[in-house]
Amino acid sequence: MESLRFKVVDEAFNRKADPVEIPSERPEKYYGKYVFNRQKMFEYLPADTYQALCSAIDNKQPLQREVADSVAEGMKRWALDNGARHYTHWFQPLTETTAEKHDSFIEHDGKGGVIECFNGKLLVQQEPDASSFPNGGIRNTFEARGYSAWDISSPAFIIGNTLCIPTIFISYTGESLDYKTPLLRALNSVDKAATAVAKMFDPEVEHVRTYLGWEQEYFLVDESLYSARPDLMLTGRTLMGHESAKNQQLEDHYFGAIPSRVEAFMLDLEIECHKLGIPAKTRHNEVAPNQFELAPVFEEANLANDHNQLIMSVMAEVARRHHFRVLLHEKPFAGINGSGKHNNWSLGTDKGTLLFAPGRSHTDNLRFLTFTVNVMAAVHRHNALLKASIMSATNAHRLGANEAPPAIISIFMGSQIAGILERIEHSTNAELTNLAARKELELNLSQIPEIMRDNTDRNRTSPFAFTGNRFEFRAVGSSANCGAAMIVLNAAVAEQLILFKKAVDERMASGLSQNDAILEEIRILIKSSKAIHFDGNGYSDEWKEEAARRGLDCETSVPLIFDAYQRKSSVDMFRTTGVFSEVELAARNEVKWEMYTKKVQIEARVLGDLAINHVIPVATQYQSILLDNVLKMRQVFGIDRTDLTASVTDSIEKLTQHITVIREEVAAMVDDRRVANRLESEREKALAYHDRVVPHMDTIRYHIDKLELMVDNEMWPLPKYRELLFIR
Repeated sequence: MESLRFKVVDEAFNRKADPVEIPSERPEKYYGKYVFNRQKMFEYLPADTYQALCSAIDNKQPLQREVADSVAEGMKRWALDNGARHYTHWFQPLTETTAEKHDSFIEHDGKGGVIECFNGKLLVQQEPDASSFPNGGIRNTFEARGYSAWDISSPAFIIGNTLCIPTIFISYTGESLDYKTPLLRALNSVDKAATAVAKMFDPEVEHVRTYLGWEQEYFLVDESLYSARPDLMLTGRTLMGHESAKNQQLEDHYFGAIPSRVEAFMLDLEIECHKLGIPAKTRHNEVAPNQFELAPVFEEANLANDHNQLIMSVMAEVARRHHFRVLLHEKPFAGINGSGKHNNWSLGTDKGTLLFAPGRSHTDNLRFLTFTVNVMAAVHRHNALLKASIMSATNAHRLGANEAPPAIISIFMGSQIAGILERIEHSTNAELTNLAARKELELNLSQIPEIMRDNTDRNRTSPFAFTGNRFEFRAVGSSANCGAAMIVLNAAVAEQLILFKKAVDERMASGLSQNDAILEEIRILIKSSKAIHFDGNGYSDEWKEEAARRGLDCETSVPLIFDAYQRKSSVDMFRTTGVFSEVELAARNEVKWEMYTKKVQIEARVLGDLAINHVIPVATQYQSILLDNVLKMRQVFGIDRTDLTASVTDSIEKLTQHITVIREEVAAMVDDRRVANRLESEREKALAYHDRVVPHMDTIRYHIDKLELMVDNEMWPLPKYRELLFIR
């Protein structure tokens, strides 16, 4: 009987690229086809409704009920014209996925029939069951009511035959139960704080917008191979598997020719993205075999985050059409690169000025230094919190391994910017005007040197790097909601800008000019945040020691890292910026600990099942074959010829040792899980799983991987790394 493994390997090996239906028009013709964007609003809404809605979006104002009714009618007509039959409030609960409940447009017509209708009340607000989503104890099962409310700044879209309306999700008592609500609060806070500082350089600035460009990394695995790996199906990663003899060491996959099946998937995905208004632009092979990346054009952060959440679900759907499964886990395979989601973050004014872009005038460069140094100060003050924002049970496997950033937050600035900061730190305002500068530090008419663009190298080991006109937060995991990191980063920067503006105003009140007051405060911030600046090798052990000496957070235990959310500095910052209440913070940490426990718990259960019911039976069967071989050898050559059977008996002994350890470790793991499950505190339970259960899993994997190398290849039941990673 053919084993499942070889059957699925044969299926995967013989697949060909599926044809893709390419639209006859160019992308600009169908881009945003299924998005209720301003073009569709203009077409389907009355003129006064269109103007009122655009004004509310642009000025961040509430929408009047009568306007909402008019918008709902126009949105319904557009949706029906495009084949929609249902609508849903589409929101982002704390599950790291999206949620939706579909309702049809039909209502009774009073005559025994139905009519299709949709009004402002249904558009603006609905009532999902809040107790059935992670809520950290805010809602009990018998207190189920929660509210979803329309986010007018993110356009509605159609998936299949359903109109999807992006919404926030809050409890009956008003606490946020999602990522969008605090993200909008953080963006609003940084808008106000950054605008106040930007006005010092351009009084006409009215708003500062936050931009986000994410880079989504992922793996593709053939669906047949995937179906034969229960660990991939249930946890998203391989819980066992020895490294392939060839993996990524030849560096031949990165930017290599895209395999035909994968290219067909990418093209299909790109077309779907463009129809949904997602500006997918870049696609390429990543470093690890069967690893790839998709990146869009930058967008406003709230919309960019919505698009990333949407694309992760679209990727899964399109992958199935091409007989793939997409893996978004941060570390699906041991020994090779994991997947991240670099968040390229920037701020820009409503006048089109990028605040992290160096310029050619004194004002441009003073503004650039002001905002850049304030980011450094914010990241330094809240480095532990920023690490907590990107940490999870899944991302913990990636950070600090195989080209991933370390689990220590630092900022890479590049030698040129670092040199400028050092000069400012050690020079007086008067001295800056007399510096004899090199070409790239050529002075303008005032104190600040000209800073040329493209002024940094790349540092792949940095978790937070300045890359010319933006900062790249590289530690974010591939399966994460970008909102988690963006909430903390924008709130922290907002708090710092508020403090900066207050300090500058006080200096000006004491008689200093605005420029001198700004420079004095910049100089103080450069000195106080110096510990966060590191341009060296973040992978090195020396950096870990140095980071500890600098006072940076070096904690590696995921449950303990989450404690940063409830430090006084974090609570004060979130309260000052209006992003989280203390109740919301406490609830979120409960959710984080609970999610960590559940993910490790599921992995432990799957690993135990695979070890006892898949691996050990095959290993003992192979052991029996070897024992039979020894007995027959002794019958033929005599029991004294131990030299002829020594290698086989050695293998039998090693097999026995590995099998014994696996059995013992699985039993101990189950016992420790039972002890952990009885703990009342979610934090203590998460710590118990981290400290007691995870080490058993590591030991079990080690011995299973050793068995994989020993057991006859024809007998091994699970697809191996060489098959998972190199069959495309």
